[in-house]
Amino acid sequence: MTVLVIGANGRIGRQVCALAAEAGIPVRAMVRHRAEEPLFEEQGIETVQGDLEGDFHEALAGCDQVLFAAGSGPHTSADRTLLVDLHGAVRAIQFAEEAGVSRFIMLSALRAADPLVGPENLRPYLAAKYAADLILQRSALPHVILRPGKFTDDEPTGLVTTDTDQSPGVDISRGNVALALFTALRNPDITDREIPLVDGDRSVDDVIR
Repeated sequence: MTVLVIGANGRIGRQVCALAAEAGIPVRAMVRHRAEEPLFEEQGIETVQGDLEGDFHEALAGCDQVLFAAGSGPHTSADRTLLVDLHGAVRAIQFAEEAGVSRFIMLSALRAADPLVGPENLRPYLAAKYAADLILQRSALPHVILRPGKFTDDEPTGLVTTDTDQSPGVDISRGNVALALFTALRNPDITDREIPLVDGDRSVDDVIR
């Protein structure tokens, strides 16, 4: 079982790769530049070059799962958000279908289901995530869509909740998001689920599994 991690050099992607490598799960980190490779190779993680704004279908060769953890964020122009978060994600889904992967795990966003309620500077990003999620849901791929709240750099607690209406806030540490993605990744029986997630009081394992 080899997992292609798209967005591996992001702050969440790096953590997921490290957790997988420590657990002995083969992962392949997709990076844009050769200068990013040593970070992963030092951990025994395979790397492959690929660019969401270019052709990256060969990166999926031999992989049976794809984790899409790429994200342009609120400070990227709307046109690049379309290319990365929408077009890049849609092509990753198409390439995964063509490659016959067993599951596609998507890192989305809590407000993606209703982009217009999000902050104005995030709406293009949320709209792109919404469209990519919809295409994944309508594809033939078994999938998991994780919809975390607002990222923080707090230390991971391993405690989260899906009850976002009752939660006092919508924050979640990047470390907890990485733990949730890793938990989904190592449990192949979890399929066709959309999971909202913020920091809470239940263990990641309980919530994801």
